[in-house]
Amino acid sequence: MRFIFKTNYAQDINIARHSGDRFWYSLLIILMLAMPFLIDDFYLGEISYVCILAIAGIGLMILSGYTGLASLGHAAFLGIGAYTHAFLLTNGVPFFASIPIVVIVSFMVGALIGIPILRLTGMYLAIATLALCFIAEHVFIKWEHFTGGNRGMAVPQPEIMGMSFYDSTTFYYVCLAFLIISMFAAINILRSPTGRAFVAIRDSEIAAQSLGVNLGLYKALSFAISGAFTGLAGALLAHYIGYLAPEIFNIFLSLTLLLLIVVGGMGSLHGTVFGAIFVGALPQLIAICRDYLPSAIGSQPGLEPMLFGLILVLFILYEPLGIYGRWVKIKLFFQLFPTYKKQTFKKQKVFTKSDRV
Repeated sequence: MRFIFKTNYAQDINIARHSGDRFWYSLLIILMLAMPFLIDDFYLGEISYVCILAIAGIGLMILSGYTGLASLGHAAFLGIGAYTHAFLLTNGVPFFASIPIVVIVSFMVGALIGIPILRLTGMYLAIATLALCFIAEHVFIKWEHFTGGNRGMAVPQPEIMGMSFYDSTTFYYVCLAFLIISMFAAINILRSPTGRAFVAIRDSEIAAQSLGVNLGLYKALSFAISGAFTGLAGALLAHYIGYLAPEIFNIFLSLTLLLLIVVGGMGSLHGTVFGAIFVGALPQLIAICRDYLPSAIGSQPGLEPMLFGLILVLFILYEPLGIYGRWVKIKLFFQLFPTYKKQTFKKQKVFTKSDRV
């Protein structure tokens, strides 16, 4: 078992805790860079989708996992990012100029929505964000000049150094690059005073306010930053889909993002990647299993949403720390073996905010 003795502040804020972390993360990046040479285009496209989900998961994790604010309407920010990006590309704006504009627009929309909506808490906040999802879908239908309405909107495929986004390898590398940039950005935000204020609000609003944290400001800032990351994911999702329609950005997509962070592990950036892999692979597994299920079950049109909901409930009840939490327990078990204590791995009671207050 590795013990780390920190002797200066630089060690405390290092992204990699020790040389082992640097080795394994470097090896992972090398493997991801070599992936186009190891698998075919279909699976490469699925991994690109996982990268997009992970970026969106980072946005929702900052809001729900680190600030403790529930949201059922993040599909709206995916739609804002996707439609803004497609509109800019249609009007001749280059790809790498469009992406910063999408991030800024999503950030501003998140701030404008967050200022009034985050005066609510708990169930009322969840209901308000749910209403935001329905309002956004209605706006996408009615604002035909910008979105094309029910007709939909084709997404132009740009070229990067002569390589088109129609090439799955090019698109994969773009998604991977933005995921790495988003992960580094999120890590640096969360270890800054702003990120520490988010965590303080999540743990106890009363304690955070007593220490001088402006609750309204930091809640709105969390919503804006979350919207910016999710808008970036929406811009990449637009290329993955190829043709935008308002019904894509519905409540089911918001619940998919919620499932992602809960299954992956609340309060963990690693959990966003684990959750994205799980959510990205689950529809394919369901499609494969349909062939082996009885026809009365396999032919049900609502099978996927039902399983998503069932998995969400089971994880909340039996594995509240998610896949990443289970991985940490397994790693600790082997590090302590054979001197571990059984009680170390017993599921702990999780307290709500009201219980702690």
